[in-house]
Amino acid sequence: MPKSAPTNHHETKLRKAGHRLIAGVDEAGKGSWAGPLVTAAVILDETDIPTELYDSKMLTPTQRERAFVSITKKALAWTAYVVPVTEIDKDGVHKANLAALKKAVEKLHVSPDAVLVDAFKIDLGATPVVNIIDGDALERSISAASIIAKVVRDQIMSSELNRLYPKFHFHVHKGYGTPLHAKLLAMHGPTLAHRMSFAPVQTAAQKASKKFINKKKKPTVFRKAKPTRRGRTRVATGKPKKRVIQTKKLKKSIKKRAPRAKKRAKRTQR
Repeated sequence: MPKSAPTNHHETKLRKAGHRLIAGVDEAGKGSWAGPLVTAAVILDETDIPTELYDSKMLTPTQRERAFVSITKKALAWTAYVVPVTEIDKDGVHKANLAALKKAVEKLHVSPDAVLVDAFKIDLGATPVVNIIDGDALERSISAASIIAKVVRDQIMSSELNRLYPKFHFHVHKGYGTPLHAKLLAMHGPTLAHRMSFAPVQTAAQKASKKFINKKKKPTVFRKAKPTRRGRTRVATGKPKKRVIQTKKLKKSIKKRAPRAKKRAKRTQR
């Protein structure tokens, strides 16, 4: 486990101000080259706080999954919102992220009195919103949201997208810009799961299209006809054809031989 746990400073202030239901909101996959963006919102029960609340990036996959189970069991409300690649490419990742953070809060079946967001400022009308830099490491409700978003997204990458595109090993790099992902992207070109609005993916797509254009088909080779020993001419192409063209001399010789062959056949019959 990480040495430093969330301090819960801002949440304590909000509770002193009379806000009881406080939602933490965070995202996962914002900088990824492929796969969806996932946002999550969590309202923790003040009387039953999970023990493994840390920044999701500081936990191992096993620790995150264990924390995920604990949060979903003990939280008063939680939700995750998945943003598809098409929406990210259409609106841009920043705009799509802000809209998704807001939608995650709106999807909660319990309306929060106040909201804590990691880094980004979102407009929720009359509901107070506090944006905190490195909030996933400082506030336990944001830490819980970061764990929910990360686990949900990792499951999508490791199961659904990894089955669709096994060559890309999404279960290993989760769509992030790792050396392995960059290598596979250069080899195979982008898939429908890749974000075409991202510069590295655009570069890989351009290179892949150039490779496709530069692939030349082997031309059919036509060779000159060569005469055979008996005066016949054989026509040869890239795919040799067993075709024989008879010359005039050969036709005359066949006509001369025909009567002789008939005479020999009569002799043998006698």
